Amino acid sequence: ETVGAVFVDNVKGKSRPITYLVAFDMTEEILGLEVLRYRESHGGEIRSPMFRGQFKGKSHRDHLRVGKDIRNISGATISCRAVSRGSRALAALMHFLVQEGRLQ
Repeated sequence: ETVGAVFVDNVKGKSRPITYLVAFDMTEEILGLEVLRYRESHGGEIRSPMFRGQFKGKSHRDHLRVGKDIRNISGATISCRAVSRGSRALAALMHFLVQEGRLQ
């Protein structure tokens, strides 16, 4: 029985890729987000539990906009926006896969 899905993705930070992971349950909600590799010289605070924890319980129904749904981290705005946009895209992918019956 499938209990969820995990996606690993790269988004472009200011100049370098950020590798992160998002785990979903079968209700399409985010269980957690982990930053696997942060390559920028500034903004590594997105690895903090405070930032990552904001995504828990979110789904494709949430906009995940920095400054509205997700609190920004000063000095890491580009990274916050990149990971938030990427997580929103993965949430849409998870929704599609569940609705199409491709995760069983």
